[in-house]
Amino acid sequence: MLFRRNLASGRHLTRLLSTRASNVLSSLGISTSGELQGVYDGQWKGSGEPIISRCPTTGEELATVLSASPAELREALARSREAYTYFRNVPAPRRGEILRQIREALAAKREDLGALVSLEMGKIRTEGVGEVQEFVDICDYAVGLSRMMNGRVVASERPGHSIFEVPNPLGVVAVLSAFNFPVAVYGWNLALSLAAGNATIWKPSPTTPLCSIAVTKIVSGVLERNGIPGGVASLVTGGKEIGKSIVESRDVELVSFTGSEHVGRSVGKAVAERFGKVILELGGNNASIIMPDADLSLAVPAVFFGAVGTAGQRCTSTRRLYLHKNVADEFLERLQKLYQSVKPGDPLVDGTLLGPLHSDVACDIYSRAVQHLRKTGADILTGGNKYQQAPFDRGFFVQPTLAIPRSPKPDDYIWQTETFAPILNVALFDELEQAIEWNNSVPQGLSSSLWTRDLRNLGKWIGPTGSDTGIVNVNVGTSGAEIGAAFGGNKSGGDSWKQYVRWSACTINFSDEAPLAQGVNFQASSD
Repeated sequence: MLFRRNLASGRHLTRLLSTRASNVLSSLGISTSGELQGVYDGQWKGSGEPIISRCPTTGEELATVLSASPAELREALARSREAYTYFRNVPAPRRGEILRQIREALAAKREDLGALVSLEMGKIRTEGVGEVQEFVDICDYAVGLSRMMNGRVVASERPGHSIFEVPNPLGVVAVLSAFNFPVAVYGWNLALSLAAGNATIWKPSPTTPLCSIAVTKIVSGVLERNGIPGGVASLVTGGKEIGKSIVESRDVELVSFTGSEHVGRSVGKAVAERFGKVILELGGNNASIIMPDADLSLAVPAVFFGAVGTAGQRCTSTRRLYLHKNVADEFLERLQKLYQSVKPGDPLVDGTLLGPLHSDVACDIYSRAVQHLRKTGADILTGGNKYQQAPFDRGFFVQPTLAIPRSPKPDDYIWQTETFAPILNVALFDELEQAIEWNNSVPQGLSSSLWTRDLRNLGKWIGPTGSDTGIVNVNVGTSGAEIGAAFGGNKSGGDSWKQYVRWSACTINFSDEAPLAQGVNFQASSD
């Protein structure tokens, strides 16, 4: 039953939890009574501002989490620094063994942790479990990486000299993650950071504190069993001020931020001002282009998942659809049938494809975007409203929306703006070059997708005059990246581990002479 409730009383407060919620929390060792501590640096604590975790499906209050006070943040940073000075001397293969154990511990709780993602974030269960699997997969990647984080030897122009480029641990890595992937984003960073020998301090979204507590309990358990200081994987929950203090701290060598473009600009400036390192994973206003030779049996379901999956709350969600005029009618007819077939439901129930938006703020963003479409004369083919009937009126459920804006001009507001909701805007084109120009004419550049069976189109799309996004797919949707390849050019793939280390260029002289480079002669006379 979606709204069946039981009563749990605790020392600090009384919480009225549904059975579905209490079962999920209990499976992960999260107390269903009393306030929860939201700070970990080797010890659990928390005396700062309370954070309310709320279920987006039912609107019920799941827990009150005590965030970090300013003093607790300072202590957590100090303990992270102290833990780093220990962990950097642990041999990399041994660090890999710690990651292997974290991987096993996560895999053992994959279903339960995936259910918590569904409960607190709102994505459907198969996506919640898939997100945990992504953490498991990146741990596998990092275990192997721990034995392959190699430098290189550079030929020297001077006789009897060699130059080594040596990777060493960087320091303390801060991970500021977003609500839409409350487990996986931390996993990307933690796995590579630990393999590199760093300590990590995690500041999660204030709307998903329970996911961060559950993950930290799992990770800290592995660290404790291996005698590793808990500060290697610290957690500080909190709001904007906590995040700001972490970003500005000179005790943090690298800040990895996932979130909005607006906040990302501020983060980038603040870290650059103190000459720190920063990784930014920001917005995605992603487009799919459908050519007349596309296999629609593949393209239509892929666009449907890209636009509707996670209720449109992935950074790689499909937000723009460019259809060749010769295939537009058939494609839209098929796509609308899928849109009309999808029904909202409890994301914890197998078979549900449409869960809620994450918050009332997200609902407001959706409503304003739909209002703008209507005001500017767009043709809304389907959707455009919130679900008002019970029991969905208690949560944040909205109708996936398919619209054709009046103008296809890419500089219009509706095309330039990323709306983090299930709204897909459609335009028609005549030539591939026009569609590529539209694809490239927005400020965001994360993911893109071309559907074609013509090799010439493929070559144009992935070449110098093609898509300018970091992810350039062919006959694959914009959403659903794998961990082994670069994600927008950053983080979980390729040579991204090199961002998590400090590089030293070491020139070694093993000769009996000391020549200068470039033939410089600086010989002083003894006379």
